[in-house]
Amino acid sequence: MDDSTLADRLTELGLSEKEVDTYLSILRNGEAKASEIADDTGVSKRYVYSISESLEKRGFVEVSDHVVPTTIRARPPSEVIEALSDQLEEMGSALDERYSDTERDIQQFDVIKSRVTVVKRLTEYLSNAENEVMLSVPEQYLSEVSAELKAAVDRGVMVLLIVSSTSDIDPDAIAGCASVVRAHEPDMPIILTIDGTFGVVVPAEMIIRSNSEQRAIAFGQQQIVPIISGAFLGNYWPMAEECYVDEPLPLPATYGNFRAAVLQATLRLRDDSPVAIEAAVQPVRATDRREQVTGTVVDTRQGLVEPKTNSYPIEHTLVVDTGEETVTVGGPGSFLEDYETTEVTLTEP
Repeated sequence: MDDSTLADRLTELGLSEKEVDTYLSILRNGEAKASEIADDTGVSKRYVYSISESLEKRGFVEVSDHVVPTTIRARPPSEVIEALSDQLEEMGSALDERYSDTERDIQQFDVIKSRVTVVKRLTEYLSNAENEVMLSVPEQYLSEVSAELKAAVDRGVMVLLIVSSTSDIDPDAIAGCASVVRAHEPDMPIILTIDGTFGVVVPAEMIIRSNSEQRAIAFGQQQIVPIISGAFLGNYWPMAEECYVDEPLPLPATYGNFRAAVLQATLRLRDDSPVAIEAAVQPVRATDRREQVTGTVVDTRQGLVEPKTNSYPIEHTLVVDTGEETVTVGGPGSFLEDYETTEVTLTEP
């Protein structure tokens, strides 16, 4: 860490610019007279005494005013850090007592100016994913989020991943990171949506150019996230080339994310493995009637894996033989299918 960065960090701890200059001078000398520090920093001796007293109260230095001339000695940095840590821990306990754990404002928009903060926000959102992740990320950033992606997959989250800026992905780099992976050689923006609730959009220029004035946006607005998801599935997903599809998950399994149920049913049908469905449904054209659909899944309409079988990017459908008729089931907000549902259980017949 250079002097400029170190000075910035000390300023963030509440030290003034002159206090930082004085403290760095004392650190360089180990122990010095007030006159020596004054010459080094370009301030008066009286001001050095005043600043040194302030630094001593904060635990950064020790002032020996019982000798003539007075000397100021820097405390070992390890002791300073330990003292600061104790203060932060004490303050943390006090803050916890006053903290009200309120739900995050889902109307929130955050403008992100640095790439470091972009990665932090990506990992934060990924660590909280429960049902579905859609992510496009340049290959050079994949290692930054791979641990969170693997953890999400281990939790049973469906992860649709586009790795951009490459046409040849290292299989080891994507192992366990996603349910389906596609590659796209030209640059793409970073797009992330989590459970239809949170998301991040980062312009490609911000990723490529260190001096770019472009800004990223993190958002938590439930009216907007489905639009971003639709753009991901309708525009970016078809542009990329499929390079990895995970094995079907064990049955029985219950899915709160309907697209995940469609993906799993599709994979099983392609392996000639029959799959049955149980779901509480509602007719698309009736808002006050609940029914139960049970039967065998005979087909799916989807665009999650190749070859796609849907007519529209948002069409993800289970075609079910109930034994009496063949019906179509979609997720929340469906309008193309006979029924919509919020939860599906897939079982072996």
